[in-house]
Amino acid sequence: MRRLAFLAGSLLVAIAASSCSSSQDVLDPSAIVPLGVEMQAAENAGTLAAQGTSAALSPAVASRTRLHFDPIVGATVDVATPLTERLAARARARGITLTGSADSSTTHVMKGYFSTISEGQQTTVLYVWDVYDPSGSRLHRINGKQEAGGKGEGWNAVSASAMQAIADDTISQLVAWLAGKTG
Repeated sequence: MRRLAFLAGSLLVAIAASSCSSSQDVLDPSAIVPLGVEMQAAENAGTLAAQGTSAALSPAVASRTRLHFDPIVGATVDVATPLTERLAARARARGITLTGSADSSTTHVMKGYFSTISEGQQTTVLYVWDVYDPSGSRLHRINGKQEAGGKGEGWNAVSASAMQAIADDTISQLVAWLAGKTG
């Protein structure tokens, strides 16, 4: 229980500290459109179904969901890039439309907060996503942790595959929540 309280406290401290650094909150997943994203989204949809990770999100719900990601807080730009690219691809593969910050048709806004904790040779990424409506009311929270997969401490130990796993989990949890709330 003490370890959980320590982790929660560490995450809050990291969030507060990282919000002071403009260089760490510059990535906006909604703005990422990798080359060939339409082909990649179709490919990913098949992969997700094959992996058994596709939640039952009806086409009607998906078509009504217009999601904006606020810039990510806490992660360095180089570590967050694989996350943002994968978030965009996974959301589109699930039929969710990504919007820009000025898009008045946005139905949901996600804000992500990231931190690392290192113990001995093991580094873990802690993450929290708050889902808001366009007026700023929090509707849902997604959180989790992921082993970093690399060597070292802090963000230097975090692999691209660890951040991609976080993106996969984030979109899976979001889709499950959207499917359940509109049930």
